Amino acid sequence: MNISTFAKKLSTTAIAATVIVLNIGAVAQAAVLTFDDIAPISDFDQIPNGYGGFNWDNFYYNNGSNAISLTGYDNGRVSGDYVAFNGFGDPALVSDGIFDFNSAYLTAAWNNGLSITVEGFKSGATLYSKTVVVDTTQPTLVNFDYFGIDELRFTSFGGVQPDYLVQTGGSGTQFALDNFTFNEKVTSVPEPTLLPAILSIITVSAGSVLRRKQLKQS
Repeated sequence: MNISTFAKKLSTTAIAATVIVLNIGAVAQAAVLTFDDIAPISDFDQIPNGYGGFNWDNFYYNNGSNAISLTGYDNGRVSGDYVAFNGFGDPALVSDGIFDFNSAYLTAAWNNGLSITVEGFKSGATLYSKTVVVDTTQPTLVNFDYFGIDELRFTSFGGVQPDYLVQTGGSGTQFALDNFTFNEKVTSVPEPTLLPAILSIITVSAGSVLRRKQLKQS
């Protein structure tokens, strides 16, 4: 290998190392929202903005252990006693800075065969859309893998209330949501005062290797 080729490879290595250094700490930290760590309640209440770092629009949380038996509020519990749900069966929103929406458990509250459309947006543009069909009998794990979004919209419709729930007096297109799993982008870059020193070390190391190579060939 001649000196010129070797020098080019060293330059490429130095550049690659610099890119790696500059991107240290650019990670996505996974988190699961179970709705069990909000203030305890006996019935239901609105999810406060800021929970999990999100803004919540028309999302409530419900104590499923006190819910009517056989409804999705009861059967939809995956961890602990609490589940989230869309108030009045209307569309509900979750928003934040850029995040990835990985998965969630969905259960129909009243209607078997309930359809739920989940859309992912960034700056108002629709990036993702998926419609799933769920029942009241058990939670369904849905993997969404919506990357780089800033808003989610849940819209539920359709389905038929089973006979065993008609006599409860409750009805609607509400759904229960549990174990909301997401990755929030977290980026940490080395202090600016450290970057020159890091780059200097890379440059000196590359130059030292090159000089040794030249001495061996002289």
